[in-house]
Amino acid sequence: PARVRVRPAPWDAAGQWLAMPAAQESHGDIRVSDRCLWRGGAPWFPITGEMHYSRVPRHRWAEALHLMKAGGVTVVATYVFWIHHQPGEHRPPRFDDRLDVAEFVRLAAATGLDVVLRIGPWCHGEVRNGGHPDWVTGAPYRERTDDPAYLDAVGRWFACLGEQLAPWCGPGGPVIGIQLENELYDQREHLVTLKELARRSGLRAPLWTATAWGGADLPDGDVFPMYGGYFDGFWVDTHEGWHPTFKEQFAFSDRWDDPGIGADLAGDSRPERAGPRVHRFPPATCELGGGMAGAYHRRIATEGRDVSTVAHCKLGAGSVWQGYYMYVGGANPGPDLQESQATGYPNDLPELNYDFGAPVGAHLQLRDSFHRLRAQHAFVAAFGDRLARMTSTLPDDDGGVRWALRADDRGGFLFLHTHRPHEPLPAIHGLSFDVELGGVALRVPHVPVDVPSGAAMAWPLLLDLGTATLKWATATVLTVIDVPGDAPFLVLAAADGVPVHLAVPAGHEIRADGVQQGVDEQILPDVVPSRSFIEIRGPRGRARVLVLSDEDARHAWTPTLAGRRHLVISDADAVVEHAGRLTARTTAPAELHVLPPLGPADPAGFSVHRVGDDPPAPRIDVELVAAAREPATPVITVPGRAPAPARDTFRQRAAHYRVTVTGPAPADERSLLRLNLVGDVARATFDGRDEDVFWNGAAWDIDITPDRDVDRRVVEVRIYPLTADTPVRFPGRAAACQARASGPVAVIESAEVLTYRTGVVPSAGR
Repeated sequence: PARVRVRPAPWDAAGQWLAMPAAQESHGDIRVSDRCLWRGGAPWFPITGEMHYSRVPRHRWAEALHLMKAGGVTVVATYVFWIHHQPGEHRPPRFDDRLDVAEFVRLAAATGLDVVLRIGPWCHGEVRNGGHPDWVTGAPYRERTDDPAYLDAVGRWFACLGEQLAPWCGPGGPVIGIQLENELYDQREHLVTLKELARRSGLRAPLWTATAWGGADLPDGDVFPMYGGYFDGFWVDTHEGWHPTFKEQFAFSDRWDDPGIGADLAGDSRPERAGPRVHRFPPATCELGGGMAGAYHRRIATEGRDVSTVAHCKLGAGSVWQGYYMYVGGANPGPDLQESQATGYPNDLPELNYDFGAPVGAHLQLRDSFHRLRAQHAFVAAFGDRLARMTSTLPDDDGGVRWALRADDRGGFLFLHTHRPHEPLPAIHGLSFDVELGGVALRVPHVPVDVPSGAAMAWPLLLDLGTATLKWATATVLTVIDVPGDAPFLVLAAADGVPVHLAVPAGHEIRADGVQQGVDEQILPDVVPSRSFIEIRGPRGRARVLVLSDEDARHAWTPTLAGRRHLVISDADAVVEHAGRLTARTTAPAELHVLPPLGPADPAGFSVHRVGDDPPAPRIDVELVAAAREPATPVITVPGRAPAPARDTFRQRAAHYRVTVTGPAPADERSLLRLNLVGDVARATFDGRDEDVFWNGAAWDIDITPDRDVDRRVVEVRIYPLTADTPVRFPGRAAACQARASGPVAVIESAEVLTYRTGVVPSAGR
């Protein structure tokens, strides 16, 4: 049996307000303490998702931002890549089309999202020169320092940005944060200089941030230190396997500095050992891996459970600000803008593809990570004001049980998990916790439970629902819904394979069959997840508890309609609130079960709405135009990191397929061609638009949305062959395909078309 004793650690000192924001930059409602952020006089727990406006077509911005909001993101972060805006020194920066950063900020604000601008001027982001234009890189001055000539160039660039963005940076504006530089380790004075340059240009925000990993020497008090953590990464060599710095992200830890991020670019400026967290500021992240790009030499498979478990660990360990890189994928706005060995970086990235395996893909596909993170974000939306103020207690030695407690003297949340990729964690047998909380001794649960490998949970302890108290439960908190004229209800999510038990304190009553009477609590054991409520009666009134299955929880959405949070359970691809109405994006008929109901209710209290239809299936013909030739032997100049095939080599040796899709395709009705292929590198052209991918075993989606009504679409696909000797680290399925290869392999195994349509729930918002 795994019996764990937990005593919450108190704060070691009285809380203090920090000198951020500065008086001249205060929004009036944002403040920072050494424990958490505050907004409007209450603790504030932001959720940030990264989306690069210049990597997403302008006509897709609004939809992407609405998907972010539906996923529980409250702040959109974006790099401002100088090289995208001003490739030539003697031409003014461009701010048209997908470079219209002011319009992007305006749209974010209209969607209800705040904005963090990551203005660099050096950003990285797998962009050539880290985002510096070539004319800056080639100039006779020291970049990323206080060299006067460099500062003159940066000042002129910031002045142009200020002309565009200053109207959005004032009090009450959507820009709540500005990041200076990125991964700068030993130039603290330069960060202060950049801050002053930005301010003089009209760029202002209540929060100024900087990345703090790698033991960065940051100017104390001038920037909010931000951290990161990735489940895997392309920045280690082909042969290194799963690096220890990735493994560490699957433990609850007070070590916020991930020493692996950016290590291959740090050079001599980076300390040999990571430094401690800057304790004046509470722990916050801006780069939790929402996915991961694949370099040529090292391909990464993004699994939703990997992404959500790293985020889960940060929540349990004390994070007060969750930030994901990337949250929305994209594509470089032109050729030769990527990080590559040809431009001095150790890694070759795809020329165009920056999908990143993100929760929202480059073509706005939603992935498993989106749904798993959405459940966490619903929890933060409902209880973040309590969570932000809580201390985090971590085990000295987890003894095989990975847990963390966030609590105060009134209640808390017990985080635990058993998931880790590549080196799976074992199941836990006979688990129970003894927790002393607010003078109350809790045995959670009342009998030991088994937890299978692959689980992640956040159990509530002494959870005050206003009318009643839930003493504990072995199910994860999802959200709470206030129903007008009725009792509030708490929504919990069961974990597959973990029995659900719940308890209420003495003086409360659970109105259900099978209740057991304990010494000082009532217990309802072995709750079967369903859409039926459990009623609790407390001294202050009644509350209801809904326990969803793991599958229902991943199909649960919490949109706000008419100022009220709703619960929607749906098999639709996406459920979004837009202009006060509930809309659903589907590729097939779907149902939405809505509570509080938006019309007549079923016996469980949900209104049921049907949207979508079965679009006619197009005919898909795959023709091999030319077979692949034996790939060229790569010339490796960076040890451990093979280069991608050159363009001429690729075209001469790649297999050429022609995929013809026949059937009505209205203009602007979004559709994707999904290919399952086996190969090394692939490139596609449709209607003058190019896409590419470094294959990692996952299906490849190609945008075949037509610009005009057509009945026939032709996609040219070229696949560079994979062999048993291709010097690349492949994950999972791709590695198995490589192991079976007896010669060059470049084949399309299957193809399908996904057509997205939108349905509106007529009664939404009434």
